Amino acid sequence: MKNFPLTSDQLRELIKKFPTPFHIYDEKKILENYQRLKNAFDWVDFKEYFAVKATPTPKIVKILADQNAGADCSSLPELLIAKMAGLNGQDIILTSNDTPADEFQEALKLGAIINLDDISHLDYLEKNVGLPEMLCFRYNPADISNEGNDIIGKPAEAKYGLTRKQIFEAYKSAHDKGVKRFGLHTMVASNELYTQIFLTTAEIMFNLAVEIKEKLNIELEFINLGGGIGIPYRPEQKPVDLAAVGEGIHKLYDEILIKNNLRPRLAMESGRAMTGDAGWLVSTVRHIKHTYKDYIGLDSCMADLMRPALYNAYHHITIVDKEDQPHDHIYDVTGSLCENNDKFAIDRNLPEVEVGDLLIIHDTGAHGHAMGFNYNGKLRHAELVIRQNGEIEMVRRAETIEDYFATFA
Repeated sequence: MKNFPLTSDQLRELIKKFPTPFHIYDEKKILENYQRLKNAFDWVDFKEYFAVKATPTPKIVKILADQNAGADCSSLPELLIAKMAGLNGQDIILTSNDTPADEFQEALKLGAIINLDDISHLDYLEKNVGLPEMLCFRYNPADISNEGNDIIGKPAEAKYGLTRKQIFEAYKSAHDKGVKRFGLHTMVASNELYTQIFLTTAEIMFNLAVEIKEKLNIELEFINLGGGIGIPYRPEQKPVDLAAVGEGIHKLYDEILIKNNLRPRLAMESGRAMTGDAGWLVSTVRHIKHTYKDYIGLDSCMADLMRPALYNAYHHITIVDKEDQPHDHIYDVTGSLCENNDKFAIDRNLPEVEVGDLLIIHDTGAHGHAMGFNYNGKLRHAELVIRQNGEIEMVRRAETIEDYFATFA
């Protein structure tokens, strides 16, 4: 079973104030997720930079910032969201690609760590903005996995990061240009439940740090192991054992880094692992269609949750007050977008559904609302947060027709 933090009565009362569809998040669950990650790395100087792209809502970012989490940003608006959440300086890291000068300028203004995705960006940064005291480079360890990750793919075919040869050239060039402090970053997986990939990543990065010290006499201040920690979208899946990940990385840290008299800070940039299973999309059944298949038509659509169409991703679905009824009907669960792949589920076994039923789509707290769009003139819906004291707060209102037309010239 997948849990939802409100009773059916509480949800029906809430809908009187905030009509469906909406995304709703649980602050308590977010903080529990964050604390588990922190606990796994309590043996080292560790920083979680929340991946703002996952849930780019200032009050969500602030919930984590208030617990000393930083922000991993990929654009100028995300930098400003981090600033709105009260973050500045090295509590922010800019990890973007094909980056325009204004993003680098804002990052420099905020005192954020700039993480360069390509060796050519070093000269671009110097020419258009100037070089900061600290720089980080994103490494693409092409040999980390023969199969690659389902979302990012094989590292060697991914658009991100510097090659092994380029990494050494980049650090030497930056050092020669006067950069004094350095970090190292990678990100090779997304929504990964396989524990070993995090240990393999750490081993590669730690060995690289030793080589950089030996060949260039540059001692890295921090190593950012990226994110990619998955969540169990399917009820039968098990969550990543963060304690085991922490213990495994601790062992590698001692064997590789401490052995070579290196003690860099560690960082991660988890997004999904913080908010993914702490969010839900709540919808109402608008129509039921019986043709060659049986279709449930919702008041939400792919514009509210893109992952099933984009990645063929599974999201568990429950029907409020029918959780314990036999799942003896097969439906496609669809939205109203004029696209045939506007489906939340295909051939899903569910209880018999009626018009007006409330439907919960689970695990939408990351890359759900954030990936929304306005195709077909669809308006993006509200975001709510259940605070720790039980109060429910709207943290982003629903778009209006006036919002949609506001940008037309």
